[in-house]
Amino acid sequence: MPKLTKIYTKTGDEGQTTLGTREKVFKDSLRVKAYGDVDELNSVVGLAMAAGLSPSSSEILPAVQNELFHLGSDLAFPDSEGESFQIPRIEARHVKALEKVIDELLVIVGPLENFILPGGCIGSAYLHVARTVCRRAERSVISLAREETTNPVTIQYLNRLSDALFVMARYENHFRGVVEPLWDSRV
Repeated sequence: MPKLTKIYTKTGDEGQTTLGTREKVFKDSLRVKAYGDVDELNSVVGLAMAAGLSPSSSEILPAVQNELFHLGSDLAFPDSEGESFQIPRIEARHVKALEKVIDELLVIVGPLENFILPGGCIGSAYLHVARTVCRRAERSVISLAREETTNPVTIQYLNRLSDALFVMARYENHFRGVVEPLWDSRV
């Protein structure tokens, strides 16, 4: 584990940062944008947890936060270098775990019969924000993957995580007895 004895280094004052491989890149590079969006997603998941979620969501999300750190480290190293540095990586098993969560919660909340609006209880609203940030992170990783080789499972993970966050948002409303706000196409 890295030991940070000093938080500010001034090395980024000219708009560059260092990847895990010690390669310097500009802070607006596709790679830095991608792992920055994943970091933002992790922060929003933490915000949702701090708002107070159901026991089910509170049990699931700490693992998700750790997996998002794995994903960030996966993105901080060019794919060709990740193996040699033995960094934590997102794997197919992480995607399968999210699919299991989705399937279990869907049994409880039931099928979607209409489009819903983000909201309801506070936990649901925060999870919807996390879902939208997750979709942005997914788009950023796709942009990176179109230019450089990346771990393909990262896109699968983010795609599945956004679905899981959507179902968890629905579950939060269900758990709290809050009616899901439905989209009215006639308004």
